[in-house]
Amino acid sequence: MPRRGRLHIPGGCYHVIGRGLERRFIFEDPADKRDFLARFGSNLRRSGSQCLAWALMSNHYHFLIRAGSRPLGKLMAPVLGGFAGYYNRRHCRSGYVFQNRFSSILCDEDSYLLELTRYIHLNPLRAQMLSDLDQLSRYPWTGHAGVVGRHRQNWHAIDGLLLHFGENTRQARRRYLEFVRAGLHGMSEAKLSGGGLVRSHGSWESIGRLRKEHIFCIGDERILGGSEFVERALKEDELAVELKTRLAKEGWDLEKLIQHICGRCGIEISDILLRVRGNSVSKAKALVCFLASERLGSKSVRIAERLRISQPAVSKWASKGREISEAEDWIDLLG
Repeated sequence: MPRRGRLHIPGGCYHVIGRGLERRFIFEDPADKRDFLARFGSNLRRSGSQCLAWALMSNHYHFLIRAGSRPLGKLMAPVLGGFAGYYNRRHCRSGYVFQNRFSSILCDEDSYLLELTRYIHLNPLRAQMLSDLDQLSRYPWTGHAGVVGRHRQNWHAIDGLLLHFGENTRQARRRYLEFVRAGLHGMSEAKLSGGGLVRSHGSWESIGRLRKEHIFCIGDERILGGSEFVERALKEDELAVELKTRLAKEGWDLEKLIQHICGRCGIEISDILLRVRGNSVSKAKALVCFLASERLGSKSVRIAERLRISQPAVSKWASKGREISEAEDWIDLLG
């Protein structure tokens, strides 16, 4: 069976998990962990996403990410690819480092945000790498230490989490610790993975029988949530696919987009190749990079070739274009 595509819901909360090849160690010492986190933090900022919880284990990683407008693949691909090259050079090896592609489960934030945060941060204790919460609070390789005021990564968005426990930081941290302590022998991994509705009814075949009997129930292994949440997520993702299809049918491609944006910005099409900043040319270039990648689904290599810039530059211009589009209502240019 072909693998299913990832759901991309901007603003959605995703549990992202990846493992080493054949469950081998991929973080053998602190230097490996620091390199991986530095790459993750740098790409997280460029993607416009937020990290709400995280943990690095010896052979796998967990992140709880609120997605920005860019799909998670565009965040994680340079992290994993860059780290794999670094790891192989540093440890004098070759070949794959990670097992398959990473998994990403869209979660119902209202029901699972706090449970997932606790589950992720408690990983070292469940694996018996640490003996108690005091050690976990000083352990630098999960987000738990950052939440309680130690070893905080500057890309870890903890303020929103603490607000769930109180507006006073000191009180919120105390309540958070109480919440984490209460989960030391709590929810299992199975209950926090996708497809819970399928498991609760036995199998996909059981879901099929229920549908034939006109009992409405939706399940998807990429989603953690109830029927209404699953249905809403699938519908929203479907709308994003339909938008790209509609734009293609209407004749929108990279060249038409460039022509339209240059006209709106009052510049010649040839001007967009100029290496200038701080004027209408840079504005047009930023909007082309953003709308071409996010609305039309154009590949960064194609955009880079057309604008005569590097692929990393496409990402930087797109980030600027996102800011412009949100501030000036350009986001609805293509519908």
